[in-house]
Amino acid sequence: MSLDLPLLWAVVIAIGVLMYVMLDGFDLGIGILFPFADTAADRDVMMATVAPVWDGNETWLVLGGTALLAAFPFAFSALLPALYPPILLMLLALILRGVAFEFRLNGRRRGKAFWTAAFAGASLTATVAQGLVLGGFIQGVKLRDRQFAGGVFDWLTLYSLLVALGLVAGYALLGACWLIWRTEDELHGRARRWAWIALLAVAALLAIVSVATLFVHPRVALRWGYAAGQFHPAQLARLSPIPLLGAAGFVMTALGLRRRSHGWPFAGALLMFLSGYLGLAAGFFPYIVPYHMTFRQAANADNALALLLALGGILLPIVIGYGLWSYWIFRGKVGADADYH
Repeated sequence: MSLDLPLLWAVVIAIGVLMYVMLDGFDLGIGILFPFADTAADRDVMMATVAPVWDGNETWLVLGGTALLAAFPFAFSALLPALYPPILLMLLALILRGVAFEFRLNGRRRGKAFWTAAFAGASLTATVAQGLVLGGFIQGVKLRDRQFAGGVFDWLTLYSLLVALGLVAGYALLGACWLIWRTEDELHGRARRWAWIALLAVAALLAIVSVATLFVHPRVALRWGYAAGQFHPAQLARLSPIPLLGAAGFVMTALGLRRRSHGWPFAGALLMFLSGYLGLAAGFFPYIVPYHMTFRQAANADNALALLLALGGILLPIVIGYGLWSYWIFRGKVGADADYH
């Protein structure tokens, strides 16, 4: 029995993107929450909680992008021209964020204030850009002969802006719940208040975006049981575990916050993200370029995919093992005396 290499690589890339969203999401959320911290010392602690792992978190973005280029070159050549502006904005913001992360430590009074603002602004900008990419992707890409045939700003719509706003709230929730897990004392208490606000915002925006998505493209609505103004409950029932998972994540987060748990709010927030991600995948699968090119149509030759699988079999365990080791070594609470270098 031979491996279904296109499907296998589609799953690998999907998991890589999910890992990036959930892991880099919380440290981007730290930057989004930066302006709300009371003191520079609190911001130092916030950065210290992610300092050992944030570089590793972004590895998944590199993995997803390079795997897409190598395994699905036709999808890469169609998607990149359609989304160039927000992708370039995201990359520039991530570069600035990395520079600000390092320079903030050694800046003097004015310099430190500048790099603090740069870190917060770059985190927010990168998140908004990712939301615009996601919104533009869900809306679909215009193709002609497997090449992008749309306009430069097709991705910029009210829907994509709404998705970007939802992603900002979601990353802020992840960041706040991470701080609940990793900090103590007054910062811990403030993180709980941030998490409550972000949780309510995420719940509201997730509901709005979910409904709006049904109107963005008829195929998504059909997949979820809505077609031509008619509701098909059997189709919705087949996908009902996905929204139920999101509801369970919401309840877990809310109860964890109410009972002053340290770890459960973060676990619940991750479940909410997983539910949203699975819901999107259920809406456009098997399309890798919605809604014109499936992952099989976009795949590289089987011999190329087999070679990539051999390389991935070496690299992926290293990436996963190093990530798990880093999180284990730097586990526990981060106090006010922490030094992230």
